[in-house]
Amino acid sequence: MAEDTTKAPEVEQAVKAPKTKGKKGKRVVQSGEVHIQATFNNTIISVSDKSGQVLAASSAGANGFRGSKKGTAYAAQVAAEKVAEIAKRDHGMSSVDVFVKGIGLGRDSAIRAFSTLGMTINSITDKTPIKHGGCRPKGERKP
Repeated sequence: MAEDTTKAPEVEQAVKAPKTKGKKGKRVVQSGEVHIQATFNNTIISVSDKSGQVLAASSAGANGFRGSKKGTAYAAQVAAEKVAEIAKRDHGMSSVDVFVKGIGLGRDSAIRAFSTLGMTINSITDKTPIKHGGCRPKGERKP
């Protein structure tokens, strides 16, 4: 018997290497949102883009303040300066809308820190929750 020499050569299957996630580049965001949560014990500040994805965050506790010093206006100012510096340097942010929640001492000083670093503040919105009487209590309705 004659061997068939017209056979196609075997094609080797290329083994695909698993895709690894590479580091994404830093996004350039011209305008964004600043969320300030000011409590009596701490002040937490986060900078996000318009869709809500956080770009940078900081707090008074993360900047070395401990105990009762975390709730001070100076600690909030230091935290705001740090997060504004990161947002400006890494993401090119120049204008922000500010959303403030809470009744702590760091409300005003955090906003002032953003304006002194050269960021344009478009609006300031107070998102502090206000009690309104709550739900109807259990029991029979009184006449």
